[in-house]
Amino acid sequence: MGAMILRRLFVAIPVLVISSFVMFVMVSLSGNPLARFLNSNPPPDAETIRLLELEYGVHGSLLERYWAWITGVFRLDFGRSTQGLQIGQSIWNSFGTTLVLIVGAILVAAVFAVVIGVVSGVRQLSAVDTTLSALVLVALATPTFWLAILLKNGGVSVNAGLGVRLFYTVGDGAGQGFPVRLGFLILPVLVLVVNIFAAWCRYIRASVIDVMSMDFVDLARAKGLSEWRVVRKHVLRNALIPFVTVAALDFGSLVGGAVVTETVFQWRGMGDLLLNGIQNTDTNLVMAWMLIFATATIALNLLADVLYGLLDPRVRR
Repeated sequence: MGAMILRRLFVAIPVLVISSFVMFVMVSLSGNPLARFLNSNPPPDAETIRLLELEYGVHGSLLERYWAWITGVFRLDFGRSTQGLQIGQSIWNSFGTTLVLIVGAILVAAVFAVVIGVVSGVRQLSAVDTTLSALVLVALATPTFWLAILLKNGGVSVNAGLGVRLFYTVGDGAGQGFPVRLGFLILPVLVLVVNIFAAWCRYIRASVIDVMSMDFVDLARAKGLSEWRVVRKHVLRNALIPFVTVAALDFGSLVGGAVVTETVFQWRGMGDLLLNGIQNTDTNLVMAWMLIFATATIALNLLADVLYGLLDPRVRR
């Protein structure tokens, strides 16, 4: 198992380096952080511009700038923000807020996806399967931004109808007690769950149907095992093996959905930080943001490989 993890690490590190370079090039070419200085009236002199280029890391060739930036990252120095922010501290404060939202959505979506996907797969082409599949397709086709606005307005209406503030529709509730924080979490988490669990449901259903047709399942039935034991001990574990990778790869989709959801519900998380960086051409902030999530995506794929090894001993060999 240790050798397998080391092999995956040797692959993950070059992928992260290449990803960081591609990301750096794309963000560097997307805008000039000195634009607001260059467009001022009167414009700064040549010496001031040179000093600003050095300060904001836009001096020299692209490779020189990348090397200066990536070596700074290893020292936890993400460069100068055009908004005067401490980039590392801002990301640290915002990441926890977004992580609560994403982790909550993953846990809830995984439970619903496994239950509905297994039931649909076991009862293939039945009335139950048809009904669940139709609901899953509706959830899959629902736009995240539309659902977020709909649920936010619905939460306001429910609160007004009950005369009690059951759902909190603005803010993230940081620093509040658990019951109040739950009120802030319910609607944003539900927005992310609806779209992602639908995709996972379809994948698990297809995987269950595929496993159910295998010979070892027929052998288990021939031994006299009940259908529930066959599904629980033989079908479920094998059907979940490929799902682990799908869940890890969908982390990027969850991040994109979280940006939209945080905007609608006015959370001060990573989504809000990214939008501020883009609006203010804060390239160092945007690059740090993208690097954090690129690292998280690669780490989750590494975790998926480890879970693969735990679920399927053949992978370890």
